[in-house]
Amino acid sequence: MLDVLGDLVRWMGSLDPVWVYAILLGIAYGENLLPPVPGDMVVVFGGYLAGVGRLDAVAVTLVATLGGLAGFMTMYAIGLRMGDLLLAPDRLTWLPKGKIEVARVALARRGYVLVAANRFLSGMRSVISLTVGMTRMPSGPVAVLAFLSSLVWTALLVAAGYVVGDRWEIVGGWLKAWGSVILGIAALFVVVQIVYYVRRRRPGSGHVGQPGGTAGT
Repeated sequence: MLDVLGDLVRWMGSLDPVWVYAILLGIAYGENLLPPVPGDMVVVFGGYLAGVGRLDAVAVTLVATLGGLAGFMTMYAIGLRMGDLLLAPDRLTWLPKGKIEVARVALARRGYVLVAANRFLSGMRSVISLTVGMTRMPSGPVAVLAFLSSLVWTALLVAAGYVVGDRWEIVGGWLKAWGSVILGIAALFVVVQIVYYVRRRRPGSGHVGQPGGTAGT
């Protein structure tokens, strides 16, 4: 992946700025549909190009933000139209269905907060957007929050590339560390949900309808 990224950014660096903006837009969009696409690092490189005067930092931020928003809402529309069919065991087996189920549980409690934070949740972005559609959250508030989330995250990436200059690749290490933190938090969330579920189902837990519970009161 690093070799592909290196070849991509070297090629981008030789293009006319108009084409660089178009590629930024396409990659920011495609990252939501195909998570292995290295969208964040390409945006960081765009920040570097802005720092050396090849691009405009504000334009880079807006283009990447709009691409990210469009990708998010595309996945939202897919989830809205296809719904639970996506989770059928014999359909679309390449989907991370475990992550989708975790996101559904989280969205049931803190849906809008999770949408607002989605760009900061590396590895969960496309899952969140897909699941938001499946839960039929209103498109207006979802779009506004997704836009703000994309704008803030993209601005930080562009600023990082602008500041570190030709050492822009070191930002990849920061993003990898951040992704590990998010993965750890997600794993902890899954464990907590499992423990909570098991305790509720345990006899004597006091849950309605369980032995020792309060049914009929």
